[in-house]
Amino acid sequence: MEPKRIFRSKNDRVLGGVCGGLGNYFNIDPVLIRVLWAVSFFAAGMGLLGYFIAWIIIPEEPGT
Repeated sequence: MEPKRIFRSKNDRVLGGVCGGLGNYFNIDPVLIRVLWAVSFFAAGMGLLGYFIAWIIIPEEPGT
């Protein structure tokens, strides 16, 4: 059995595919992750920085 890997989504993306990829990885709706990301941006101010770091670190989904 192949281990589960995290990728940025090519199909379910708004900006970079990070939230779509996290949603696929954790089997939850990506909209929930987007809302949490927005709340962290406005509450702590670190959401945007965290998103861009994740965008750089997480590879894009292979294939078509």
